[in-house]
Amino acid sequence: MLKPLILLNTHHAKTTENTLVKASQNAKPPRTQCQIDQHHRNQCQYCRLKKCFRVGMRKEAVQRGRIPPSHAGMGAEFFNGQPVSELISQLLRAEPYPNSRYGAQCGQQLAGGNSSVMGIDNICELAARLLFSTIEWVRNIPYFPDLPVSEQVALLRLSWSELFILNAAQSALPLHTAPLLAAAGFHSSPMPADRVVSFMDQVRVFQDQVDKLTRLQVDSAEYSCLKAIALFSPDACGLSDPAHIESLQEKAQVALTEYERMQYPGHPQRFGRLLLRLPALRAVPANLISQLFFMRLVGKTPIETLIRDMQLSGSSISWPYVPGQ
Repeated sequence: MLKPLILLNTHHAKTTENTLVKASQNAKPPRTQCQIDQHHRNQCQYCRLKKCFRVGMRKEAVQRGRIPPSHAGMGAEFFNGQPVSELISQLLRAEPYPNSRYGAQCGQQLAGGNSSVMGIDNICELAARLLFSTIEWVRNIPYFPDLPVSEQVALLRLSWSELFILNAAQSALPLHTAPLLAAAGFHSSPMPADRVVSFMDQVRVFQDQVDKLTRLQVDSAEYSCLKAIALFSPDACGLSDPAHIESLQEKAQVALTEYERMQYPGHPQRFGRLLLRLPALRAVPANLISQLFFMRLVGKTPIETLIRDMQLSGSSISWPYVPGQ
């Protein structure tokens, strides 16, 4: 997980505030020779603040009460060396698994195995890890834990497949067709010809959605926002206050809009292209993902049932999974 740099953390807030107040009162010109990096960022608070403004941080975004009124309101955290909103920072911190690439890892495992079964088991294991990481992530992001458990379940039941696809693209989950089809029992249970054609079309749609996200070179902050937008869907069944859920979705959209404006000023179309990925993800049937990745782990048990049990129990699931355990 990428750890954002804390510009003004709670342990040094008072010292930082006093330093910045003195700097602003003395009105000294910025000392441009000061080295401001991860290791020296606390040596000159004044120059650090100036550097933040030079790279595009807005004065009106600084957290109130931490710095002088003339600078109040500024966002306090960084991602990839650039300032990000508190919401994005919290979404990133909630990611429970390392920001590693599973593609190379699984490739090595496949190369070392003597049969395709090794590859199948590895892919299913990585898929299960991604599914569990999704549950861990939602439990730690803003707003979601405050919702009634029944509504948490409703939101996850609707969005889990979209969240899985986003995580699969983010983690470069290997999507080689042969192991996936074997994991789904495609070769062991004969299908009618028309069913084979339909199934393969759905597999290609799934792979195409992951490929498009990969080609967009979506970064971790963008993935976090997209997952939050997908999760907080007012279309979920059983919501007592869909308008509230929609307002949470809008918060994530606003955070992504602001992030794109700051991080990719030369690509004004990027926000729209990212947002258009979400409706396309719903074109991938959830039962296809279940059959490709989870048939060997949970059999015919719906993933929605597994998610419900995980949320109601407040814990992870152990294998072999028994519904209602």
